[in-house]
Amino acid sequence: MAVHWLDEPESHDYDAAADYLSMLAEAERVQRTVATLREAQTSYRKAKDILRAARLTLLPENNAHVRADLSKISDGKKLSPILLVRGAAIGSMPLEIADGYHRVCASYLTDENTNIPCRLVSWQ
Repeated sequence: MAVHWLDEPESHDYDAAADYLSMLAEAERVQRTVATLREAQTSYRKAKDILRAARLTLLPENNAHVRADLSKISDGKKLSPILLVRGAAIGSMPLEIADGYHRVCASYLTDENTNIPCRLVSWQ
């Protein structure tokens, strides 16, 4: 089963990213970073590499949000690209999945080598 993706993140994804990132940084930095995400070019990363770089565990398929995304995948619906904020090797700061953790997990459960469209930026 293939995972299909929208060409662009949905508007509400940026709001969700801002909500999440606001727990990690001050408002001005979050606003600048989200603005940069909106303008970033799409790149592709594998689900397994995103989880490793973020140092996150794979959520199980019985997680309600993962299950909903798996249902969309099985119905052939397109998922929204993932919003990522680059970590730092110095200081051992992990990648942040600003929006799309559940979609990454659903993609991994479908095929860990899925190429996921991402917007990847550094903190601004």
